[in-house]
Amino acid sequence: MPFDPQRHHRRSIRLPSYDYTQPGAYFITVCAHDKASLFGDVLDGDMRMNTFGYIVQEEWERTARAREDVTLDAFIVMPNHTHAIIWLTGHGDTAERGGMARHAPTVVTPPTPRFGRPIADSLATVVGAFKSATSRRINKLRGTPASPVWQRNYYERVVRGEDDLHGIQEYIAANPAQWAQDPENPSPSQEART
Repeated sequence: MPFDPQRHHRRSIRLPSYDYTQPGAYFITVCAHDKASLFGDVLDGDMRMNTFGYIVQEEWERTARAREDVTLDAFIVMPNHTHAIIWLTGHGDTAERGGMARHAPTVVTPPTPRFGRPIADSLATVVGAFKSATSRRINKLRGTPASPVWQRNYYERVVRGEDDLHGIQEYIAANPAQWAQDPENPSPSQEART
């Protein structure tokens, strides 16, 4: 099928004039390819990760150890997606999350990526490296090299202040208990649908 820009256009979910390298907190959701339940199950309101789920958790934790400009906050692995709050601290400053880093970054003209690649310390680069590392390890175990583990792209939202931060932290912590009502749940219970 030939490329049709009207039909094959992908709208970006990113804010068009936002600099995603700015220090601040971001709420992200990354979904499994075809929303397949790859990472475990929710039983009685508790997430029970399988081997793939533990790989996802290990690689997320490794993200902060590998990047001095990243601090991790709330995180959960769900059967077919993950939720996380990530702090881009800027200039390797992981010890300090106070002051301006606690507020949404200023909207500015984003830096232009060289040769179409993301900026080294941008949110896209951090998430892309996480997805790549988990995919490589999971596919090695499955014996399916180069098979997709994650959907293309991810959802992000800039965390805008303390109240927003606390609300998102609570949402992430309560996610397994709310799984029956979750729109990402491929088989919600009969009670949740009524």
